[in-house]
Amino acid sequence: MNQSILFPDLQYWDDAQGQICFIAQSQGMNIKCYISSNKLAELNDFSEQPSSEAAAMLALFDAVRFDAEEIAEDLIAAEDFDEFGAVHLG
Repeated sequence: MNQSILFPDLQYWDDAQGQICFIAQSQGMNIKCYISSNKLAELNDFSEQPSSEAAAMLALFDAVRFDAEEIAEDLIAAEDFDEFGAVHLG
């Protein structure tokens, strides 16, 4: 794990984006990381589309958090940011 990128326990369901948003901290900056329900299901080997209910999505995120953080680290290291400075895991 890259120690210069930290992942505090800050995540929420973003209704506007329809995705989980979690925070990465790198060089004193907060970086929003977005992961879709489809990507969560893929990481969890979940065959059905998960519920879009916030609590269910957050529970699914907790189950795959380590994998999501590794993907986010790679995207941040590659500076694969959108126009708002966020990364999207899929």
